[in-house]
Amino acid sequence: MDMGDILNQWDSMQKNQIKKQKESGKNQVSHKKANAPTAEEKARAAEKDFEAKLRADNQKQINPMELWLRRYGTIDKDKIAEEQESRSKLYDRNYLLNMNPEARLDLHGLHQDEAQESLDRFITDCKARGLRKVLIIHGKGIHSSGSDPVLGELVRRFIEHDKRCGASGHPKTKAEGGSGATWVLLK
Repeated sequence: MDMGDILNQWDSMQKNQIKKQKESGKNQVSHKKANAPTAEEKARAAEKDFEAKLRADNQKQINPMELWLRRYGTIDKDKIAEEQESRSKLYDRNYLLNMNPEARLDLHGLHQDEAQESLDRFITDCKARGLRKVLIIHGKGIHSSGSDPVLGELVRRFIEHDKRCGASGHPKTKAEGGSGATWVLLK
């Protein structure tokens, strides 16, 4: 018997086995690994793991200090102080925004140079007196010879560049001056 005969015999055996499997209905191939655990084995293993975890958790001892902290907690005094400070700042700011101006300066009829000097003296005086909110009336520029109101722009630039001036805005109602006036919070 030579190698060719051995291969022919092998092929015929394989073909016979395939025919037998087809006839017996065992042509389905299982993709499950031969040593894979069954569902029951998996359930038992999970139950054992759970019990082992419970035993391990029961044997752990908690640090007494950690237990006390869990039970009674801690108070962050710095956080409370910061919250109170931010609330008071917000209250102060809202209070200042809603309060009436403590002093007024009317720049109607003044030229730019005069208005600049008057504005500087006014802010210096108000700061020395400890005032917090002032109103500068500059007008809407209806009678000015250009297209833009001159004094309104002058006041805006002054407020932006002067370190003594903080937040600013226009009064909400026309009775208080509307866009022809500007309130300023002094620092």
